[in-house]
Amino acid sequence: MKLTELLERLEYEVRQGDDGIEVTELTNDSRKVTAGSVFVCISGAVSDGHEYIEDVAAKGAAAVVVERPVEAPEGLTVIHVDDTRYALALMSAAYFGYPAEKLKVIGITGTKGKTTTTYMVKSILEGVGHKVGLIGTIEAIIGDKSIPANNTTPESFTIHQYFAQMVEEGCDSVVMEVSSQGLMLHRTAGIEFEIGIFTNLGEDHIGPNEHKDFEDYKRCKGILFTQCKLGIANVDDQWYRDVFRNATCKVETFGFSEQADLRATNVQHISRPGYLGVAYHVSGLMDFDVEIDIPGDFSVYNSLTAIAVCRHFDVPVENIKKALKVAKVKGRIEMVRVSDDFTLLIDYAHNAMSLESLLHTLRDYNPGRIVTVFGCGGNRSKTRRYEMGEVSGKLSDFTIITSDNPRFEEPQDIINDIITGMQKTDGKYIDICDRKEAIRYAIEHGQAGDIIVLAGKGHETYQEIRGVKYDMDDRVLIQEVLEELHVR
Repeated sequence: MKLTELLERLEYEVRQGDDGIEVTELTNDSRKVTAGSVFVCISGAVSDGHEYIEDVAAKGAAAVVVERPVEAPEGLTVIHVDDTRYALALMSAAYFGYPAEKLKVIGITGTKGKTTTTYMVKSILEGVGHKVGLIGTIEAIIGDKSIPANNTTPESFTIHQYFAQMVEEGCDSVVMEVSSQGLMLHRTAGIEFEIGIFTNLGEDHIGPNEHKDFEDYKRCKGILFTQCKLGIANVDDQWYRDVFRNATCKVETFGFSEQADLRATNVQHISRPGYLGVAYHVSGLMDFDVEIDIPGDFSVYNSLTAIAVCRHFDVPVENIKKALKVAKVKGRIEMVRVSDDFTLLIDYAHNAMSLESLLHTLRDYNPGRIVTVFGCGGNRSKTRRYEMGEVSGKLSDFTIITSDNPRFEEPQDIINDIITGMQKTDGKYIDICDRKEAIRYAIEHGQAGDIIVLAGKGHETYQEIRGVKYDMDDRVLIQEVLEELHVR
């Protein structure tokens, strides 16, 4: 492949060497450079690729792509661009033969609901014969293969690598979570999305390593709607118009509002021991009843989003209803049956905002008690611990504070920080450091009508202690406790 082929959709300047050379590999990881490689210098939070030019030249790199002036060894081609992250995205698309153009790409952005909605969309489309890839917070799914995720939206090279594998596997479409970070860092640059979806916006991801302020967060979310043919938006969200301010796509809306093109009416919460769900009527652009085995208004929003997407794939109503009835997402209000008297569920809620949303949702089902079992991660903001303690103290009837991923901190120190927040409330609590013992206590002391929430771990199947990840899955711990208690 010639270097010019990789650069064909970019504006660039040759600062040294020749852009007509033959090249072998494309990478932004200096450790993966081999003879003939093109190395894209990314300025990251931890390291700056521009500092590795001598190193990659010694390994036989044919060219480097830079965004600032550099000293380069003779014989190394130097290509200058305005933004190397943007360049990596477009070069990756070219390197893999523009696989996104062979797929219908559906992108979902928002603070909450992205993960559940991606699985719902995948489930419905596959029910009518589409072969659908998935890229998200939990995993990437390509055919029968599942690849655990490191980021909600992977680096652009990985995205196009996955797209190429999906095309090879016979996929005709892909549904992916598109994070504000991914948009800000140009990971999805150059992709034309068939459909872009906006779920909602909350004041999250603001900080030195994420977004400088809420305005920047909104702006980055809005980038998706300059890259898609159709934008589908939650009209009930207060920031909807801000996010779509610069949109260039056709727009449809969903929600509870009368202004929504696709709306939910006659919403009913369904509750019985071991089961929580929701039923409603779809009005507007479609007209039918639907029931979902996941509780809460946010489940209504998630399913409305999936319905809005599948309408554009001409999916029959009966297929939509069947698929939504069985749609499940690991670690997102995942109910585990342990008793005929009370309900136990696992959820990924791992910050104050998500925990508060979850507990408010569960309160709508009029439980006897809400019992929340949770911990917080080590080597992370102490503020999160205080806030989660305060939220659980206010909204739970009883809290069992335990360990999550302590990392390099002492678990009891983290628990003590959570207690500091808890003590700002009148909430009753106990602390049990061992997570399995905390789960045992919750199950042994469960009362008729209780909803017990195991929060924080969700889909995760490990516990990180002193840099080592040990197997630990809430589902396995529940099963072990039940066997030890001789509960079948």
